[in-house]
Amino acid sequence: MIVRRFLLWARSASPGHRAEATGALARAFLYSDLSEADRWEAETALTAMLDDPSAIVRRAMAESLAASPDAPRHIMVALAADAPEVAELVLARSPVLIDADLVDAAAIGDDRVQCAIASRAPLSRPVAAALGEIGRRPALVRLARNRGADIGHSTLVRMVERHGDHAPLRETLLARPDLPVDIAQAIAAALARALESFVVGCGWLSPERSGRITREACERTTVALSAQSERDEVGRLVAYLRESQQLTPALMLRAILSGELAFVEAAFCELTEVSPKRVAGFCREPGGHGFRAMFAKAGLPAALRPAFEAALAALRGGTAAARPAGARLSRGVIERALAACSDLPPDQAGRLVALLRRFEVEAAREEARLIADELADEAALDIVMRHAPEILLEGPESPSSMAA
Repeated sequence: MIVRRFLLWARSASPGHRAEATGALARAFLYSDLSEADRWEAETALTAMLDDPSAIVRRAMAESLAASPDAPRHIMVALAADAPEVAELVLARSPVLIDADLVDAAAIGDDRVQCAIASRAPLSRPVAAALGEIGRRPALVRLARNRGADIGHSTLVRMVERHGDHAPLRETLLARPDLPVDIAQAIAAALARALESFVVGCGWLSPERSGRITREACERTTVALSAQSERDEVGRLVAYLRESQQLTPALMLRAILSGELAFVEAAFCELTEVSPKRVAGFCREPGGHGFRAMFAKAGLPAALRPAFEAALAALRGGTAAARPAGARLSRGVIERALAACSDLPPDQAGRLVALLRRFEVEAAREEARLIADELADEAALDIVMRHAPEILLEGPESPSSMAA
């Protein structure tokens, strides 16, 4: 009887009063001890209020029902297809909705709707995959930020492929502690391409020079990422690089000259399909027939082999002990590689020696930066130590100590 009176009263009540009463009716449906007949009438009344012309009435109903597993499914599906300000409440919270409902809503919804779905916790892998394929940038950022979302590897790849040029998405993905190393490399490559396009578009560098700078920056990042990764992650990174045509001889040479043997061995495994144990054995004896056969099977240019052999011999012989930490190029190993290439014919040595010289300059500049930082730190410490007695006697805020 009360529900019938509610429906009669709702015909003339203001939208604000209808919203308040509808929310109260929804809560009564969920939490009050209603008889079966009253419960049926309440559900019928709530269903009828789905057609209320005022969005604030439907939003009030959504606020009351959104988080409950006992909410009528047909009402929740209807609210999920309502105006964005109504639908987002249900799509973000309702446990009644199934994956198919969420995928359908994401396909036809605007940014608010997609963001609401992306913020659900937990969020299933199929829904995350659908968002990765059709979601717009704000929704993908929200998805990447959602630690309760089950995001598959292929979905991460697709997100980077579609919107890797979007800085907020890149930053959010890189902040994820579980981000696979190959995805991190793909993000770095996307950033490098975006910067290259900007620089060339502004006319600051020629396309050729910009391309070389971008490529070498990408290679430095790749080697650094490899150095921070577990061996199985390195294998995944190498497989991705090969698939994306980034596993070049120059990248492998940089890895050797930086002492990243795990990357080099994984690359040979990927290119030759030789077992990791045998590859490691061949790399331990770079002057042997096994290494030469593996090098040829990998399809690498023959002119590079002396540099590879010399660098591996230097690393195995202990020369790499003096190299800088953090997967940086080693000047000592580069010098060994340059010496090994001195007997090559000019037509084979030209580009290789030029590449090694660029590596040598890069290593020298990095070494100089490290030494400069150390010297500056020592100078700062010396100043502090010389003025320490004054600071202790006069106090840190005295005029003389501040002047010093």
